[in-house]
Amino acid sequence: MFARKEFLARLIIHSLKTTSGWLEVACAIMIMIGTYWFSLKILSVISRHTQQRYVKFTMLLHLFSRLLWPIILFISTAIAMVIWRATTGESVLWLQLTAFTARWLLMIRLIMAILHNAIPNNRFNERYERSLSTFLWICFLLWLTSLDTFIIHLLKSLALPVGSTSLSLYTVITGSIIVGIAIIIAMWLSRITEQRILKADKLDINLRYVLVKIVKTLLVIIAVLIALPMVGINLTILSVFGGALGVGLGLGLQKIASNYVSGFIILADHSVRPGDRLNINNFTGYVTKITARFVVLRSSDGSEALIPNDTFVSNTVINDSYSSKIMSTNLTLQVAYNTDLPLALEILKEAATKQARVCDDPKPNSFVTGFADSGINLYVNYWIHDPENGFMSINSAILLEIWTRFKEVGIEFPFPQQEIRILNDAEDPIACHTTPRPTNHATMQSAYPEPLPTALSVSSSYHFGQQTSHD
Repeated sequence: MFARKEFLARLIIHSLKTTSGWLEVACAIMIMIGTYWFSLKILSVISRHTQQRYVKFTMLLHLFSRLLWPIILFISTAIAMVIWRATTGESVLWLQLTAFTARWLLMIRLIMAILHNAIPNNRFNERYERSLSTFLWICFLLWLTSLDTFIIHLLKSLALPVGSTSLSLYTVITGSIIVGIAIIIAMWLSRITEQRILKADKLDINLRYVLVKIVKTLLVIIAVLIALPMVGINLTILSVFGGALGVGLGLGLQKIASNYVSGFIILADHSVRPGDRLNINNFTGYVTKITARFVVLRSSDGSEALIPNDTFVSNTVINDSYSSKIMSTNLTLQVAYNTDLPLALEILKEAATKQARVCDDPKPNSFVTGFADSGINLYVNYWIHDPENGFMSINSAILLEIWTRFKEVGIEFPFPQQEIRILNDAEDPIACHTTPRPTNHATMQSAYPEPLPTALSVSSSYHFGQQTSHD
């Protein structure tokens, strides 16, 4: 292999002046195009056959799809270099550059694939990927042109004295990169371990989350302890940072530490589990995620609340599914006074029992709750085994069934009625002790030549069904 300066000079100046140089350029271009087309064909065949079969190997498939072309390109270029030397007897330049590029491309894509799997929730988007890829390709060009040596000497010359030692900018940058790589690898391994642990159905769900948190914390600590000596940092300096961390916890970080410890407590004592229905601070929702700092509650309308972990330790939390997942709900309605009440109560129970979401044990029950002005109040109570799917649909289905059955047997829903009586003066005890005004009496006689009715009924429409639920 030539020195990098000599290699670049021969690549640009000498190779393009000869026919063999142009043939090597054409050969390198054909290899890149051919291997890229071949890798696309392989990926299309694999995607057709593994679209539904190997869903659990998503990470490996993603890694394979990103690394396939660089691997094929590097192998093909290496074979072409051997054939070129054997047939022409000349040194390879453009094929060697293609091999360098393939190796660098392989490294970049491997880093990107690891970052995609190590950083959760798709926070490493395409914009960050393009920026990091551009930076790495610039580093490759600097290495190829030997400018990296000049930049490294410049960074080493920029040093800051720290006690008896001097800390250069080069040490800070390389140390940050090495520690960052170690942490990313630790996060990647913890991500793989997390997926395996969460799939262990034989373990309790809270125990699985506790193990995930412990493994993630240990892997990050081990990664930092391994990376620091690699950049020349003595581990005894951690005692100083430990003291500073203790002061920070006492002053401003105690809330963060409290949330972190509370996360382990609520998982260890099984007070809160993923999928539980909680009511806290007038917000009702289901636990979808438990992190190191907060618990995510998702309500039925899709809004999410991030509740700090220490809230569950220091405050009262209503857990509707702590001992049992099923929940009770009820409906109230009113029927006319001429209703056959035993039949109406039986229809209410049958309408609830008929629904698939209603539990058989406890069974639905119906009751008479009172005699109102316009009708008799009835009440039906039932339990559903999937409250996470909401109450509106099940209540609507039961009311529709009640309406249909009541129409079949002739049970009516009453309209609110009010009776107003207008009494004659002679029958009015107040009017008997009051002297009527002649002018007004004459006016009334002329205005009402016929006798006034003794009673008047007024009616209006009324919504028969009222529902109450915990939703």
